[in-house]
Amino acid sequence: MSLRSESRTREGTLGGMEGKARPGWGWGSLADALTWSGWAVACTAAAITLAASRVMQIPADPAVLGLALSGTLCVYTLDRLRDLDRDRATSPRRSAFIAARSKGLRTQCGLAGAGALAMGMLAGPAVVALAAGVAALGLFHRRLKGLWLLKAVYVSAAWTAVTVGMPALRDPTAQHVAWVGGIVAGTVGSNVILSNLRDREAGAARLGPARTLNLAALNLLAPIALASLGPAGIRPLIWLPLLTGAALVGFRPTERYGALAVDGALLVAALLASIRFG
Repeated sequence: MSLRSESRTREGTLGGMEGKARPGWGWGSLADALTWSGWAVACTAAAITLAASRVMQIPADPAVLGLALSGTLCVYTLDRLRDLDRDRATSPRRSAFIAARSKGLRTQCGLAGAGALAMGMLAGPAVVALAAGVAALGLFHRRLKGLWLLKAVYVSAAWTAVTVGMPALRDPTAQHVAWVGGIVAGTVGSNVILSNLRDREAGAARLGPARTLNLAALNLLAPIALASLGPAGIRPLIWLPLLTGAALVGFRPTERYGALAVDGALLVAALLASIRFG
């Protein structure tokens, strides 16, 4: 067997494994449960909200943190349930997990939605209005995510509204809001571009891998510059673009790399920023 044939065989085997949910309750299953259920992305939203609050020099409001967590969990769970058939081609492992646990995930979505309503009542009308707008945008995600470059723009805007806009509305004394929003928006934009490349969606399908990676890297220059040149208090947020850049350098177009490295970079960076500022 030639090296090229062996490589193709290995890729085919890995691709088949990607599309099957592993049985049992080992580390693989735990990672699946945290990643594919939506809990990882929900915790990331809460962690960035915590970091943004601290950098903006305001208390981290439990209601806002809870709304970021439960609202993100509800929207992402609902989207994955609604778009299951189309996601089978681009995310076979996640789709297998969702299909096998759809009943429990529907319950999770309902409970998360109820939690978001409760947290919203505590957070106040201004925060609720912003969160409702983001949730409405999330309902149209299935129709918008394949459009050229639009996905990176509206997803970045939605995440910035949740993680920066909600705490700033909750406490008008927030400092450096524009600086923090620019760092979060730019970093999430590159995260979305890498996700598009992994799923072969939107602009990534037209640009190709090399140009898409270059675009994601170029997009990170702005948040790095903002975090480096802006007020001293926002320096801890430089972890967001730096770790996203590290994930970009070692990029692999697989579901696990996208979930654990690309998306995980945001979670780890937000926690590091929070700890450093604290």
